Amino acid sequence: MHRMETFSIGRLAERAGVPTSTVRFYERIGLIKPDFRTGANYRGYTAASVDRLRFIRSAQATGLSLEDIEALLELSHATEPPCDEVLSLMRRRHGEIKERIKDLRQVEKVLAKALQECCKGEDRDICREVCRLAGAEPVGRKPSENNHRQFA
Repeated sequence: MHRMETFSIGRLAERAGVPTSTVRFYERIGLIKPDFRTGANYRGYTAASVDRLRFIRSAQATGLSLEDIEALLELSHATEPPCDEVLSLMRRRHGEIKERIKDLRQVEKVLAKALQECCKGEDRDICREVCRLAGAEPVGRKPSENNHRQFA
């Protein structure tokens, strides 16, 4: 008789390359469940849980949300190949990511302009506005490039 390999939560996390806190989090939100409980009520897992956990991490790395991943995991029970549903979900997520990138490019342009105009008394002088909100007069200095903090 062949004995199936089983894992504790620590070994499962190790095999999947994640912290045990990640496994517990996924359990709390319902993405993964123990395959069994031991006599002492410890969580027990099988190789299927390792595969599921690796899938979750891989899907997150592609930009899928936990809600998307939950939907994909539901599709894993389908009797027919779920290609249309998977492609639809991924196309939707891709479109959302493209929109976010577009929005971030706009934010980057505005921030770059604000950095250029900061402490120069121009329209987008954030330093002057902070001083005004604080009820103080801004100091009329023009810092050198070396004094500007760059935010990444």
